[in-house]
Amino acid sequence: MPDPALDALMLPFANGLLDWPAGGALFLRAREGAALHAHAPRSLVCEQSFRPAHDALQRAGFEVRATGDDAFARVLLLPPRQRDEARALFAQALARTTPGGIVLAAMPNDAGAKSGQADFEALFGRATVLSKHKCRVFWARTDDADRALAEAWCSLDAPRPILDGRWTSRPGVFAWDRIDAASGLLAQHLPATLSGHGADLGAGWGYLSTELLSRCPGVAALDVVEAELRALDCARSNLAPHTPRVALDFLWHDVTAGLPKRYDFIVTNPPFHALRGEPRPEIGRAFIAAAANALRPGGALWLVANRQLPYEQVLDARFGSVRIVAQHGGFKVVEAVKGR
Repeated sequence: MPDPALDALMLPFANGLLDWPAGGALFLRAREGAALHAHAPRSLVCEQSFRPAHDALQRAGFEVRATGDDAFARVLLLPPRQRDEARALFAQALARTTPGGIVLAAMPNDAGAKSGQADFEALFGRATVLSKHKCRVFWARTDDADRALAEAWCSLDAPRPILDGRWTSRPGVFAWDRIDAASGLLAQHLPATLSGHGADLGAGWGYLSTELLSRCPGVAALDVVEAELRALDCARSNLAPHTPRVALDFLWHDVTAGLPKRYDFIVTNPPFHALRGEPRPEIGRAFIAAAANALRPGGALWLVANRQLPYEQVLDARFGSVRIVAQHGGFKVVEAVKGR
């Protein structure tokens, strides 16, 4: 799919305004795409904590990892829209750049490019800027960076207590500082009789898993499956009180690629937007198909989704029985039982 921000990020290299240093370069929040193939060397080190994007880079032949701490003469990044997370990423980019190195970033105009550039220049000083593909790409050397500001920004996306300290979350993960309305509705309707080995697909920071384990004493084991490692780390912290009673496994995994285990039940509030925010209802359909394949005969899927999302066809095709349990606030809760 087109990726205008990635296209913009590669412009300075395509136009000869910047070069690729012999010592290598780092790409934070990296994404695979045509512009990367056309203009970046395979020696580029990519870091990505979102598993589908991580795996796509790996398949494309780039060196990719979730995190790191080494430094490079060039550091590229695609800042997220969430401002605290973006500022923390700018500070990380500075920390990962060798003396005299260059940091460059690109953002879509409709996803905070103006404020992103202002934050970038507050940290690094005046930047060189190009505009194309309805995006801005801006870069600067790190010689005159405001190190005190970087120190203040570096922990802006750190895990922290939320909702009166009951849970831990961090800026940038889905619904990071609140209970998502859809997940809250599903939690209210989960039957206390769910038991055995279950999974929470797309678990986020762990709200639904914590509610499930609080309501369902018969659950003996739970796999917490999440594609964003930053969210999964929060879920691990939030579910720690349940470890004495329940066998917990935390899987950094792309559900759309299928599931490696079999389950007695599955709960999910599947995403229906891709990494860049574009609507992708096929992701939700892939979650349903993965759940159908992973459930044991007679196992139940408990799903919440926006009412208008077209999931009925795949539910009817893959499950023996399907019923609407509740509809409220634009959401629907569905129970689907796999045929025996």
